[in-house]
Amino acid sequence: MISPSNYSTPPVSEFLLICFPNYQSWQHWLSLPLSLLFLLAMGANATLLITIRLEASLHEPMYYLLSLLSLLDMVLCLTVIPKVLAIFWFDLRPISFSACFLQMFIMNCFLAMESCTFMVMAYDRYVAICRPLRYPSIITDQFVARAAIFAVARNGLFFLPVPILSARLRYCAENIIKNCICTNLSVSKLSCDDITFNRLYQFVAGWTLLGSDLILIIVSYSFILKAVLRIKAEGAAAKALSTCGSHFILILFFSTVLLVLVITNLARERIPPDVPILLNILHHLIPPALNPIVYGVRTKEIKQGIQKLLRRL
Repeated sequence: MISPSNYSTPPVSEFLLICFPNYQSWQHWLSLPLSLLFLLAMGANATLLITIRLEASLHEPMYYLLSLLSLLDMVLCLTVIPKVLAIFWFDLRPISFSACFLQMFIMNCFLAMESCTFMVMAYDRYVAICRPLRYPSIITDQFVARAAIFAVARNGLFFLPVPILSARLRYCAENIIKNCICTNLSVSKLSCDDITFNRLYQFVAGWTLLGSDLILIIVSYSFILKAVLRIKAEGAAAKALSTCGSHFILILFFSTVLLVLVITNLARERIPPDVPILLNILHHLIPPALNPIVYGVRTKEIKQGIQKLLRRL
């Protein structure tokens, strides 16, 4: 007789994404607001990119950085939301092995690239307010190009091992992911191998990159605030702070949503498991939808550029 242990389990070729395992009836109610947010995010970011591309007065480093942020937002949205909506509308739960790990890499890498972009934008505002005479010589088109290359290289190299480590695990049990997206923790917990190093690497890499970006952002704004408080000319301080307002609002919102997501994941034993899943989806939707709107409303040059674009239509 052949013992059961001698049988080999066929390798997993695909996973099944089960959104909201305890409240699957939510899917139909959520599909409409998520669809509207997705259309808003894609439309607003596309409008912003087209406006910056066509309006010559916006061909400046600050707006190029904003274009990079919009591009990252669009990629994150397209990586996550269409699959979520396909599950909600058509019950298309299967996702191939390779597509799952590609989604995992893009989510991790591009989220960290957004954080890096916010850090560079904070430095841009620091130079503009604290070193205004040197701004044209420091913040140039070449600086933006180098910053973009740095963001891609740094985060790509740091997060490439995350899907590679997960893909090398043996998946010999169930292939049902209790999530709408292929997060590292949701996927790796299905493995029958030890995943301690896998989780530790993502934790260290994530907090090293995002933490260092946040520290540099805080340092930049500390210097900005210190410089603004020294300005004695009437109205000059308010004008200087207004140039940072949009950027600060976006950083605050990005950090808050990310912090809430981290806290809910750490406290997942005390809250329903569907709550972190919903927050993870919203984190890939709400900031991309709000970023171009905040800049469009608060930045006069962008507002005027959008108005010119609409008149051409």
